[in-house]
Amino acid sequence: MDEKKYQDELKVVVTDIRMPFWSMVIFMVKWVFASIPAMIIFSLVIGLIMMLLSVLFGAMWGFHGMFPQGPAL
Repeated sequence: MDEKKYQDELKVVVTDIRMPFWSMVIFMVKWVFASIPAMIIFSLVIGLIMMLLSVLFGAMWGFHGMFPQGPAL
């Protein structure tokens, strides 16, 4: 963008949003439902990272004897 065009742009500051209470409640419920897939993906990514760290550094952290080598009798 050239400098003159950038200086001619108008700037806007939002100071208040008027929204009825029940519309806001419905909006927030939709927001919660929309965040569920994101949280599932986020938890899977964190689980994969923790699994990778456990595989790489498990012996150092003392996980080497945590699981038995055969079936429980």
